[in-house]
Amino acid sequence: MSPKKTKKPESFDPIASHMRRIIEELGENPKREGITRTPERYARAMRHLTSGYAMDPRAVVGKGLFKQEESEIVIVRDIELYSLCEHHLLPFYGKAHVAYLPRGKIIGLSKIPRLVDVFARRFQVQERLTTQVSETLMELLKPHGVAVIMECYHLCMMMRGVEKQNSYTVTSSMLGDFKTNSITRQELLHLLGMGGRHRP
Repeated sequence: MSPKKTKKPESFDPIASHMRRIIEELGENPKREGITRTPERYARAMRHLTSGYAMDPRAVVGKGLFKQEESEIVIVRDIELYSLCEHHLLPFYGKAHVAYLPRGKIIGLSKIPRLVDVFARRFQVQERLTTQVSETLMELLKPHGVAVIMECYHLCMMMRGVEKQNSYTVTSSMLGDFKTNSITRQELLHLLGMGGRHRP
């Protein structure tokens, strides 16, 4: 008589296992119908939201660099971004505006939002996220200048702590001519319409 086959257990996911324990510690029943599968869903969501750790910026840009003798400002504005604040693991979200002054090379426009995602899909602070995008573009393109401006709402301020729903944070990283040439910097801000209030 052959031994009775036992049902294979579901693949073990340590994130789901820890989340099940957290749910229980918070006073909820992890076996309740609406929550039974929540730990697995949470684990999948967190792996997606932190997928930037497995991404190489150079690989994302790939062959998206082209020789082009242009010298005018190139801007990709209103790039939607979503990230997780590393202090409370609560989301922050908003928009990024990315500009550069070419010097013999341009980048495929779709590569810029993808580059933002590489760094946004990690545990972050907005200040570092802004700098990482600008410094990476400066390294890859070696342009005359790079500017990155981000405007974000932080749920760690809106849902807890000071609970200010209408406040948002603006960060900028100016490199090359955008940092050293005030006329170039003012032209950028004028093109972005930042003379007045701009909401993300």
